[in-house]
Amino acid sequence: MQTPSRMPGWHRYPLADVLSQRLGMPVVVDNDATLMAVGEHLTARQGLKHLVVVKVGRGIGCGVISDGRPYRGANGAAGDISHVRVDAAEERPCSCGNIGCLETVASGAALQRELALQGPAVDGTADLLRLVADGDPYATTLVRAAGRHIGTVLSVVVNFFNPQAVILGGALAAAEPLVASVRGVLYERCLPMATAGLEITTTVTGRDAGLLGAGLTVLRQALPDVPVD
Repeated sequence: MQTPSRMPGWHRYPLADVLSQRLGMPVVVDNDATLMAVGEHLTARQGLKHLVVVKVGRGIGCGVISDGRPYRGANGAAGDISHVRVDAAEERPCSCGNIGCLETVASGAALQRELALQGPAVDGTADLLRLVADGDPYATTLVRAAGRHIGTVLSVVVNFFNPQAVILGGALAAAEPLVASVRGVLYERCLPMATAGLEITTTVTGRDAGLLGAGLTVLRQALPDVPVD
């Protein structure tokens, strides 16, 4: 049972058990960012044992691989950087019911709202990325600022966890200004020992990362004695 921060009404609902009963087969339910981390790790970065994969799209999530295995924490909440409070968010209300969360200033949904208020209207993340690619100054400024906010939160993660790589995925990872801002903040704020050899890049598996992770997770559960690496 899970308590997803952005899905009110589903807290503690035994979704995997219900689906398993209806489908007549085993069902695995996991966080999308964790599945992205599993997919990216097992298919493209098996040589790394410690990494974080950040999903930057309509929301923000973070999958953690520790010692070669996905790390979910005591209650499955590990890596939920979306609801870390940041100064720039001030008193903005968040979908989780709190205020001032990273999601309110750095997610795709937040950037689209800002553009609707002061810049050109956009219809989804693809439009936002098109504006950035075309050099629209307001869209580019927003994306760079989002990267700085994400980097600020990730700097704590890097100093604490000391991963070998920080890998950005999700739709907004295609925006180079955002990636560059994250990289700049991490090198500025993290300890030299934490960034020595640290790789800061985007996913190799792209949009398929989550699907690959889901399939490999199911295989690991169904065939625990067969290596799926």
